Amino acid sequence: MKKIRLFRNKPDNWMLKVVSLCLAVMLWYFVVGEDQVDINMQVPIEIINLPKDLIISNQYKSEIEVSIRGPRSMIQDIRNRNITRPVDLSTAKPGTIVIRNDEQSVPFPKGVTVQRLQPTNITLQLDQLVQKKFPIKAVTEGKPAKGYELQQIQLDPDHLVISGPKTVLEKGYEISTYVIDLDGLNHTTTMQVNLNLEPDLFELLGETVVSARLEVREVMEERTVKNILVNARDAQVPVAVKPDSVTVRAAIPVNLIKETPELSMLFRASASVKDGEWPQTVKVNVTGVAVPGHDPVKIIEVKPPEVVVTAADGPKDLEE
Repeated sequence: MKKIRLFRNKPDNWMLKVVSLCLAVMLWYFVVGEDQVDINMQVPIEIINLPKDLIISNQYKSEIEVSIRGPRSMIQDIRNRNITRPVDLSTAKPGTIVIRNDEQSVPFPKGVTVQRLQPTNITLQLDQLVQKKFPIKAVTEGKPAKGYELQQIQLDPDHLVISGPKTVLEKGYEISTYVIDLDGLNHTTTMQVNLNLEPDLFELLGETVVSARLEVREVMEERTVKNILVNARDAQVPVAVKPDSVTVRAAIPVNLIKETPELSMLFRASASVKDGEWPQTVKVNVTGVAVPGHDPVKIIEVKPPEVVVTAADGPKDLEE
């Protein structure tokens, strides 16, 4: 009588299969049998592969709201990861494109179910990226203090080079400062000034500040002043100067004119004498006296421009 072998077809790796089955049951328990939880989360939109010559010119929602359901451990892991909704624009061209959001748009791990997703569509307006130079105009109001005038305003920078959508930068916008108040200004000063930007440019640049140097000078008035005595300098012997005074035409601050009883007090005239033969003709040097709080006096013309200097005991026939 033959013995019947009940396990004659039993595979050699039956132990490995039993272990695999146990592991599968355990995995099912932890994934399916684990407590299921629901959460809402904000998933950022990630734009990738945008061509260098294109720019997104419209405002769009930068996040989508997603409701998901899954095992507690997976949900906790998702919270700790930086999950995004990628949007690949590698083949995009100028114009309007609509991106559809669905359950497959966000790379959640298996075992997590997307229950709701908003918005379902994202509209992007793509435009050519261009660069344009914009000069900056200074806007002022009011007047400097009495007797003063604004010479110039220097802006730093005096222009902006802006990169942005072609349709925006070709609208012919002008860039200017907010109003700079000049009332009562009596000195040169530098201040920070905000730019008054159109909404489209403000979206590109944000709040922008430039440095404004306001050059303020006293108002000058041209006057002719006579009888300014000439002082002989560096003379080693007593000398006589003919003529002994000159007439000066000069630009003088108007406020200084009002404060000075005798305008000749504002000038000093001199002639530098050199040892040598007598008489000698010497150029007259006239300077304005520096008065604190006022701009310098500017010499325009001196008459006569030269004088004759001779030793005091020399010839006396030097009358003009």
